[in-house]
Amino acid sequence: MKIITNENYVDKAEQVIDSLLKDRQDKFLLTTSKIRSLLSMTADIYNKAMLLNSNVLTDSVKERLSYLRVRCLYESGREPAVKDFVKKSGLLERLSEIESRTDYILFSHYMEALVAWHRYNGGKDA
Repeated sequence: MKIITNENYVDKAEQVIDSLLKDRQDKFLLTTSKIRSLLSMTADIYNKAMLLNSNVLTDSVKERLSYLRVRCLYESGREPAVKDFVKKSGLLERLSEIESRTDYILFSHYMEALVAWHRYNGGKDA
């Protein structure tokens, strides 16, 4: 069952960021720079997906998606704040749900919304 949709991904992202703030007494431990590599990889895959002529993902894009999952795990292991972010946002689960170009575009928009809400609520670079 897909949790994010075109209609709710912005609200879901806001809920995730709000929950991170509540857990930390209105102060982020997560900095934008800590999630920048994940956002950068997401944008790179998005650019590749936008070049596809159909809704079917190529093997190359699928490989990049798998590697993005690995990077989520790696960054989570390095930094507890990233792990909390990845868990609360459900990034690993959302990545596992991607079956088409349309699914990936929605995931990319969700990731952008997460970073935007983080920044809007005072998330800083470190």
